[in-house]
Amino acid sequence: MKAKVDNVMMWVAGGAVLFFTLVFLLQYININILESLRASEGGAVYEATQGADRKNEGDFTGFSGILKSLYEELSPSIISFIAIAFLRLKLITKESFSVANLFSGFKEMFKNIKQSFKTSE
Repeated sequence: MKAKVDNVMMWVAGGAVLFFTLVFLLQYININILESLRASEGGAVYEATQGADRKNEGDFTGFSGILKSLYEELSPSIISFIAIAFLRLKLITKESFSVANLFSGFKEMFKNIKQSFKTSE
């Protein structure tokens, strides 16, 4: 409703494609970083023992392991979400940059979703 461009659905479709592309690329980068850090340990024969990934066994234990796991799982989605929010702010709604504007519209969105489940009698 706040869009200041034509073809809003095209912008939505482009944003969705860009979001999933960014998630894929960031996951690929994270996997390559992890593999480059662990590549010197063992080799292909060691890694394929009993069909399990032995290079990373024990790497994700303890507090630092939990932080690594959270980073590997959440960073692609969070970074992609912020990139799409920034593009929405600058290209679609054409508002000034601020954190409040960057994440605006969530309250209205959830209200509309809640209203959509109510039946009119």
